[in-house]
Amino acid sequence: MSFLFLSFCECFSNRLFRHFYVYKNDKRVNAVKNGRLSCAFFVSFILHNFDLIKQSHLTVKSTIKDMQKSGWTKIKKPKKGAVIVWQEKIGSDGQVHKHIGFYVSYQRVISNSFKKRTPILHHWTFGLRSSKTYRQITDIFWHHKLNN
Repeated sequence: MSFLFLSFCECFSNRLFRHFYVYKNDKRVNAVKNGRLSCAFFVSFILHNFDLIKQSHLTVKSTIKDMQKSGWTKIKKPKKGAVIVWQEKIGSDGQVHKHIGFYVSYQRVISNSFKKRTPILHHWTFGLRSSKTYRQITDIFWHHKLNN
């Protein structure tokens, strides 16, 4: 299942997750900011389509909450298909943002790129800056259904 799961993730590395409209103060707004804030949307969409969570989400917090209710547990070492959560970071908009994606293998993950506004394959810490990881991993989640 994990091979099929990861193949499914990679095929959605396009512009699919750029738009999700909601009404705020009677005004229609793109809640994912044209794909800049689509990491939870991307991850939860994939998880929901594989019946690994109850519904799709727009925030990392609600995605993790659903994952935990759906049987996801924390593990120490990543496996192919694991969900990775990174430390919070202050974005260019001045807001604190969490980030979430999928572990692929060999310290590679697929997650939404704020700049490219689409899911991309990248180093699991977003690379190194002055011999330090750029963004620390805070949690790694696994679901027993991915063992098959």
